[in-house]
Amino acid sequence: MTTPPLPPGAERTDESSVRIGALVPLTRPGWVEAGQHLLAGLELAVREVNDAGGIVGRPLELVVRDTAADPRRAAAAVDELARLGVAALAGEYHSVVARAAATRADALGLPFLCSSAVLDTLTEQPTQWVARLAPAQSHGWRIYADFLLGAGHNRIAVAAEPSVYWASGARILRDHLAPGGGTVIELDMRALTPAAVCDELVDSRATALLLLVGHPEPAVSIVKSVRHDRRLAEITIGAPAGQPEFAEWATLLGDDSGAIPFLRYLPERLGPLGARVETALRERLAEAPSFVAFEGYDTIAVLADVLRSHGEDRARTAESWPRVAIEGTRGPIEFSRTPGINVWQWAWPPVQVVDRDPAQPDRFRILHAG
Repeated sequence: MTTPPLPPGAERTDESSVRIGALVPLTRPGWVEAGQHLLAGLELAVREVNDAGGIVGRPLELVVRDTAADPRRAAAAVDELARLGVAALAGEYHSVVARAAATRADALGLPFLCSSAVLDTLTEQPTQWVARLAPAQSHGWRIYADFLLGAGHNRIAVAAEPSVYWASGARILRDHLAPGGGTVIELDMRALTPAAVCDELVDSRATALLLLVGHPEPAVSIVKSVRHDRRLAEITIGAPAGQPEFAEWATLLGDDSGAIPFLRYLPERLGPLGARVETALRERLAEAPSFVAFEGYDTIAVLADVLRSHGEDRARTAESWPRVAIEGTRGPIEFSRTPGINVWQWAWPPVQVVDRDPAQPDRFRILHAG
């Protein structure tokens, strides 16, 4: 079941359910489609947990809050959910928002299993309260850098907007590409129009352009400008952050949506659990589920397992992260302490570089796996 937002100041009095707070971007400027897929995965898993008897006979309840990609709104939601007595927090897609939520959850002593945000520094200091399913940005983006080098790209332009997440991504690419002879050319999108980006690409002799910018804008406008500039017919456009994963990308760009490599966190073939969940998610979403929907499902699967074993005590939940060992939709899930990462981390989910087939944009092609 999914609980709608409460009126200001209201407290839920139903003590029969075990509640999990869910942080999800459901309105702009949040990436709404990603939020919808994340919520679909969370809700499907909650339904299945309840169909199987709940948490030791008690129903699992999802208390959803829309973060709208706003860190302050997310931090306030964490405070509210803590007051409402949730056993744990789940979700969030946007890295900067997840960092605000993780920082607040750590301060309050509220367990938070982050579903989909990849920024390495979710918290500034090591914490026992936060765990994460998505791979750290440094892991996934290094795999993407290996793909670029393997494809023969050594002059790589990045169209970047100001953000901790984009700056971190550019740094990871620069540090990993340099030893292989790669050069990163940064294009500041505060100062450039999409048409001006094309001129910069010609002047810099870049062979690849990476979109480190928001979706749908300016990402869509940049792709259209580059794809329709005859001078840039041979350039590769890439989107490591995963903008082409969602159907909206193909809808907005049509024939221009294909052949843009991006990162996704799925295995080459799903096992029996993953295949069953994929079918159920497709029915729920009325479209192919993204990897984000699987992350949502796996989040609830982990938390339900912990809550069955340790009850609703928040400290015991936090202490249980290193003892988690379950089969997720994309492989066995266990958490460990990973160098440079301050939270408990699944190391690692499967990582692929894929693109949409230009001849069939709803079909994905696996280009590289890490």
